[in-house]
Order: sequence, then structure tokens, then C-alpha cells
Amino acid sequence: MKAIGIIPTRYASSRFPGKPLADILGKSMIQRVYEQCKKASSLSTIIVATDDDRIFNHVMNFGGQALMTATTHLSGTDRCNEVIQSLEEKYSIAINIQGDEPYINPKQIDQVVSLFSSNEVSIATLAIKIENENIMTDINSPKVIFDTNGIALNFCRISTNPKKEKTYFKHIGIYGYRTKILTEICKLPPSKNEISERLEQLRWLDNNYLIKVGTTTHEGISVDTPEDIEKIKAQMG
Repeated sequence: MKAIGIIPTRYASSRFPGKPLADILGKSMIQRVYEQCKKASSLSTIIVATDDDRIFNHVMNFGGQALMTATTHLSGTDRCNEVIQSLEEKYSIAINIQGDEPYINPKQIDQVVSLFSSNEVSIATLAIKIENENIMTDINSPKVIFDTNGIALNFCRISTNPKKEKTYFKHIGIYGYRTKILTEICKLPPSKNEISERLEQLRWLDNNYLIKVGTTTHEGISVDTPEDIEKIKAQMG
């Protein structure tokens, strides 16, 4: 089972333009993500997929691998698929890794790859138990509902009427796909549920793709604003 890690990365951002190149204690954010990915034992190759020359050149300069991709992609999933289609070397699994988690835990990447040990799994992702009740109504923290076998049943942004005796899980945005499946899902039109919730994974569920959910106890620190950089510096410095 040969796996590739792909980090879709854009320069443009409404809240934080140039975010991938932001300095965090002497290294750019994208370099820190890349170096964490290198520690994952399950990945044969790691590629930064970008539509910006500045990011491409920066990654090549620090010794990483990068590919230029189209500027028209609407999601990181589409950008990952372009990489898979452009490579001569073939991979059975592609891992879509967020480019805004500079200290992503490599073990989580390995965990996602391991979920494909079952041939029935088309797509895999992670979730973490919600300990803070405020997360339940935070639209920026998607939730996932899955059965006792770890198969996703639904994703949503707000959990209504939560019960105290029930366990709820926050979705962590790392995805793995069988490369054949990745190509298929990128051809699908948006579904009604996806449009309503603004969650692309609902398109896959609505088209009967099986999504396996692994649970983790580690929640990474993502960067959305310049202020988040300062918080990370304070924690890691």
C-alpha cells in the first residue's frame, strides 16, 4: 500500500494573505508542515501542491518537493487529484494534509493510512472527542457522527440538542483517499447537503462512498489569522 502525502497550499487568503510563508520561530509555516510530514513512516513521497510561484520556489529552496497546479480549483481535494493525475509514479493512497497546522502530529498521518487496511474503505479521516461544550455550537468546528464500526453517518456544523450522556466528536480535517476514488469524487457535482452545510465530505456520503473515521486524542493547532501565529510562538518558543 503505497501512500503519498499532498499539502494543498494557496497564497491568497481573505483573513491571512501569504499565510504559508509566515515565519514561525525561524521557519515558514509550510516548511514546518512539510518537515512534520517527513516524520510519518507511512508516506513514500510528500508534495506541496500550490498555484503560486512564491510558495513553489520557497518549497524547492528548502529542499522540498512541489508542483504547480491550476488556479481554478475550488477545494484542496481537487488540487490533490491534479497532482495524482500528473505523476508518472502511481500510488494507491493519497493523504490530503492541511497546510495550516505547522505542528501536525506525524502519528495522525500514519493512523489515517492504517485505516485503509480494510478494502472496503474508500475514504478515511479523523475525529476527536469534544470536551468543551462551546464547540457544539461553533460553526467553524465541524462535527462527525459515526457508527460503532467507525463508519461516518453524517457531518454537521452545529449539534442541536446535545445530550450530556452522549459522546460527540469534532472532525479533524485530514483526509485519505484511494487514488481511484479521489478521481471519482472530483467528478461529482455538489450535493444539496453539501451546499447547505458547506462541507464537501457530505457530497461523498450522499453518493454512498464509505468514510472510515479514526479517533485521536491529539488536536493540532491550526493557523487562521496572524494572531494565531503569536499564540503558537508563545506555546512552542
